[in-house]
Amino acid sequence: MQTYSNIRPIRWENGVLILLDQRKLPDQESYVSINKYKEVAAAISEMIVRGAPAIGVTAAFGVVLAALEFQDLENWRIKLDQAIEFLKESRPTANNLGWALGKMRVLIDATPILDISALEKEAKSILKEDVQQNRLMGKLGAEFIKERGSILTHCNAGALATAGYGTALGVVRSAFANNKIDRVYADETRPWLQGTRLTAWELAMDNIPVTVLCDGASSSALRNKKITWVIVGADRIASNGDVVNKIGTYPLALLAKYHNVGFMVVAPTNTIDSNALSGDDIPIEERSAKELFEYAEKKFTKNNPSIWNPVFDITPADLIDVLVTEKGVIKNPNAKKLRKVIK
Repeated sequence: MQTYSNIRPIRWENGVLILLDQRKLPDQESYVSINKYKEVAAAISEMIVRGAPAIGVTAAFGVVLAALEFQDLENWRIKLDQAIEFLKESRPTANNLGWALGKMRVLIDATPILDISALEKEAKSILKEDVQQNRLMGKLGAEFIKERGSILTHCNAGALATAGYGTALGVVRSAFANNKIDRVYADETRPWLQGTRLTAWELAMDNIPVTVLCDGASSSALRNKKITWVIVGADRIASNGDVVNKIGTYPLALLAKYHNVGFMVVAPTNTIDSNALSGDDIPIEERSAKELFEYAEKKFTKNNPSIWNPVFDITPADLIDVLVTEKGVIKNPNAKKLRKVIK
């Protein structure tokens, strides 16, 4: 059975970065063409592209575009440093963003001249390796699904959140191809509705049965729907195994523990932040209150109530049964086990 998604959210063609505009899915499949690094930063912050691995890949190409923009300037190195810092600030939580920009900076610092072809080659390599890692993680994670049943997932950790195939949904695709999954239950994932708009769309494209449920119904699903695993991605992982992921992940982990359902996190090792001793050391992005009280230009509140809109939450390591990386699977992750993986 075919297991590889054909969705390509990020393309590089003749010096132009082409991004699938995820804000318009599933109603419209349209692409944005970008040739300036500041437009790349805007695409990240405005959610044209989202998902930690996809953000990292996109930022790498942003450095290439900055190099093309500054190649004729004597102070190109200073300008590139400024561009990298500008890109780094586009979203503060995803570790893959800083990781990818770091790889590009190392390449810039290693040469006395501006080698645009080398930067372009590196960005393409980051994209290619992401897809390869996702396919490998999909295979490794699927091996842990022993009992045929259903899966619950949150947000979108699929092809749209990566360079292709997906992390959490990579495991789903691989497991479904091996007849281990009957159905996927996808949380709607407020306030951006990535589960409703993106995960459901992706899975339907691959003919994988999917049911969307409101976030508050996940406990009832775990109790009544023969769910064998909760599978999610990650935006950053602390060195002790704490996981920062889309808001709503932490309560899912608590619910899974109560219902004796496995909780699996799927993420490449570049998501691990060795400088963060725990999840409390990771900056949690907060976005506009408008995202909570407006949708499609319709306002749902009056009198301007106070609104708190954190994008991510912290799931403690002791709630995670399995962490799947491209370097292997870690059961009950902790600081000692993660150190062996990120050497």
